[in-house]
Amino acid sequence: MRKFLALLFGVAALLLVGWYGYRTLVEQQVGFPLSALLEPERKSSLPTEPDDWQGKIDYRNLDRDFAAMAARPEMAGLAIAIVEDGEIRFVRTYGVTDKRSGEPVTPQTVFRWASVSKGVAGSLAAKLATEGTLNLEAPLSGWQTSLRLPKSAEMRISLAQLLSHQTGLTKNSYDNKLEDGESPSLLRGQLSVAPLKCEPGTCHSYQNIAFDAVSEILGQATGTLYSGAVREQLFGPLGMSSAQFGRIGLTGAESWARPHRGDEVLTLSESYWRVPAAAGVNSDIVDMARWMRAQMGVDEAILSRETIAIAQAPLVRTGRVYGGDLARALTTPSYGLGWRSFNYTGRQLVGHSGAVDGYRATMIFDPAARTGVVAMWNNGWGRPFTIPFAVLDSYYGQSVSDWLDLSEVPLPAPPTDVPALSN
Repeated sequence: MRKFLALLFGVAALLLVGWYGYRTLVEQQVGFPLSALLEPERKSSLPTEPDDWQGKIDYRNLDRDFAAMAARPEMAGLAIAIVEDGEIRFVRTYGVTDKRSGEPVTPQTVFRWASVSKGVAGSLAAKLATEGTLNLEAPLSGWQTSLRLPKSAEMRISLAQLLSHQTGLTKNSYDNKLEDGESPSLLRGQLSVAPLKCEPGTCHSYQNIAFDAVSEILGQATGTLYSGAVREQLFGPLGMSSAQFGRIGLTGAESWARPHRGDEVLTLSESYWRVPAAAGVNSDIVDMARWMRAQMGVDEAILSRETIAIAQAPLVRTGRVYGGDLARALTTPSYGLGWRSFNYTGRQLVGHSGAVDGYRATMIFDPAARTGVVAMWNNGWGRPFTIPFAVLDSYYGQSVSDWLDLSEVPLPAPPTDVPALSN
């Protein structure tokens, strides 16, 4: 009997090892956790239809305006989710993933987050700080990074200052070289001779290459790759199975949005995927909404109130984030650990927006009301950045501006090499 039980346990152990070996092999090949590939469809529980939309917000009229925006010739596809009072109350998609094929955008379509990714790095850093794993105020030189700043400022700039763009470098230093294919780590070393906007630590100046040094630091702090630490400590526990890093995290999805400029489908560029903390995340709209809910404090076992407060607290004032009426409506713009904040009609909002060639994304929310909006679209038109403010106006019962009115927005001129049609 003992021999039989030993044999039985031995077979079970081999099967277990075989399963984990198989899972590891599959995950390495496809770039996705196997749980994501085996996960059943989430369509049935999503508030995708008018009968599902419940709350203070006028979802039906907003849906009409979103559809009108998505129908503009500048647009290709658009995905929007709204969290009201801490719950996902609205998920809707419009347009196409690819103007050539006409494939529709669905709630499972994966887009790029672009710079909305920065809040992930800030949140992980804040989480590790609350757990005592790292010190946000210690100088960067305490870590092995490729970052070298003018005047050896890495010897005195802290991780918190790096995450809030206080390196002193001129805005977007060496992004053009990154887009030309140069190595991010080599470029970080070359920043030692880059021009300065201000004395390091004294002003805000937005960065991508320098900011991504945090991926090296957080990788060392967790003993793994930055992307692995994010999946293990944030995306996995939050059930964000579509949220992945890198090109395969986009193109490996069953449905993914192609980048557009007008009717032209653009070639994907690896540039900003190579700075994962700055701009490396991809996901569907549902997982982006899950991430926003977590930032509102609804998943305290994963992101505690202390962690969220540290990540989102404004550390430095910035210039205006947007242009026109929107810039005038947003006062005291500030930056924390990968998070923007500003005042809108007396309410403190938090979020971030992002842009890479052929993609745009935005996440804006009211932490006190636990209400906000995520949106992603696969073109470079900037007008959809007003979407969150139209939604918040509806929630607040106010009308600051008709943010979604396109009646006076001229249609784009036809391509010069194509004759215009006439009646």
